[in-house]
Amino acid sequence: MRDHASRPRDPGAPGATLPAGQPLPPEPLAHRLAAPLGVAAALAAAAVYIAAVDPNEPGHYPACPLLRHTGLYCPGCGGLRGVHALAHGDLATALGANALAVAGYAAFAVFWAGWLVRALRAAPAAPAASARGPRPGLWWALGGLVLLFTVVRNLPFGSALIP
Repeated sequence: MRDHASRPRDPGAPGATLPAGQPLPPEPLAHRLAAPLGVAAALAAAAVYIAAVDPNEPGHYPACPLLRHTGLYCPGCGGLRGVHALAHGDLATALGANALAVAGYAAFAVFWAGWLVRALRAAPAAPAASARGPRPGLWWALGGLVLLFTVVRNLPFGSALIP
């Protein structure tokens, strides 16, 4: 009778081990692309819907609760109108609706493209040193920018930022 422990295991099997120093084989391409392409498909579906259902016409989307109850514009006010304008190729109107949101859409597109390239190259998601994510200072700076944008758009001299 043969001993099953002496048989080499499939490297992809759960609990499989490889000799020391030998890297694991990369995941199949379909697995690596599933998350970035799934996010792209969901966002494309949302953009198609927003392009078809005009947020400039009342009654299609719920009103912003902050604007409705306080009269103040939140940092997201005008974001749907910006997506609608971008979907119709009107960058100037999109920037007028919510410049911060349009900048956020562009930043997300850049990060998503990097994610897709890493998935295609079978590169790790992040080097070990930055595996924890962005530094806290970056999050504080981003929060400060959003707060500043919100305050300025609600002051008389910031009326150009109102959607």
